[in-house]
Amino acid sequence: MKKIKKVKKERSRRGIYVLPNIFTSLNLFCGFYAVIASINDKFVAASIAIIIGVMFDIMDGKIARATNTTSKFGTEYDSLSDLISFGLAPGIMIYLWALKPLGRIGWLAAFLFMACGALRLARFNSQVGIISSDHFVGLPIPSGAGMLATTVLFCHKFGMAGKINPIFIMVLLYILSFLMVSTIKYNSFKKPELFRKMNFNVLVAVILILIFIAAQPSAALFLLGLTYVISGPFITLRNHRRIKQGTPGTDELDEHRSSSI
Repeated sequence: MKKIKKVKKERSRRGIYVLPNIFTSLNLFCGFYAVIASINDKFVAASIAIIIGVMFDIMDGKIARATNTTSKFGTEYDSLSDLISFGLAPGIMIYLWALKPLGRIGWLAAFLFMACGALRLARFNSQVGIISSDHFVGLPIPSGAGMLATTVLFCHKFGMAGKINPIFIMVLLYILSFLMVSTIKYNSFKKPELFRKMNFNVLVAVILILIFIAAQPSAALFLLGLTYVISGPFITLRNHRRIKQGTPGTDELDEHRSSSI
């Protein structure tokens, strides 16, 4: 009887949790649709699909942790979906949108972005449970994809589509690719105290940001994405200055430990 119960428990553990994987599947669908939309020259629709995919990616992780339904299958499925939605889809979109005139150099830059995204996902999976979840090591691939998507929306909103220099977009791809595989730390916003206690001024700022997003979504999302991308190098430089000026704190020590991985 004990053996039968153990077998049943093992089978239940090996089962696939439906709820979080539904959101992962929706994320995958958004990535596939973004590819199809890009091929049909519908770049605004492709960008919106990628951003919606980012939302689904955030939700599947939150739901899995909240309902205690995390699994090895879910982790692997999530990574494969992310590679399609945030690696392949934005790579194809940005190549067809701006880099096609550059020829081989253009699609190689798009491939580099996808390859660095794959390396970023593989490193993240290998570091689960090893380093603190309070920070990401390297720019998360959804943030890189979101930066490209909001750039497309921003340019279309202000009439710069077709006028922007392809070299600028290629440089942006190289920067995002480097940040993804770097050891620069980015805030993961997973600290519980961030949501348990909030200063009144911070709450007002959040409300103003939401109003800004509702009024000018293209500009607001672009600025928010750019702020997050820049925040990693800024925090790293600030921590290095603190190390030179005095004894490093726990965040600085964690940074040195993560950089050695």
